[in-house]
Amino acid sequence: MAGSIARSATLFFAGIIGVAGVASAALASHASADPRLLGGASAMCLAHAPALIALYAAWPTVRRAAFAAALLVVGTLLFAGDLAMRHAAGHGLFPMSAPTGGMLMMAGWLTVAFGAFGRRTMTE
Repeated sequence: MAGSIARSATLFFAGIIGVAGVASAALASHASADPRLLGGASAMCLAHAPALIALYAAWPTVRRAAFAAALLVVGTLLFAGDLAMRHAAGHGLFPMSAPTGGMLMMAGWLTVAFGAFGRRTMTE
């Protein structure tokens, strides 16, 4: 049961992050302020939303898919959220939120990479 909830949540967040990527790209192209922060947020969202969809699709065969997805979701939300907050409010979410998000995304990608090795069990 927990695996199906995590899998559904992965697809849900893929959609939310994808929408955020398109919206931040549009805002970056129409904003009067410097578009680099929103452009960076958009790039991270639009890179990770399809990755989450791929994890959702390959869930039965990707070892540690739930853990990788969680790292990618939280990392992307922190990183992109911090950049969007800096653009909108002039300050980030909290100190070190963007670097923390970046490290979480990298950990998520490493989880995918190292998940290629070993046997997948029914509890993963």
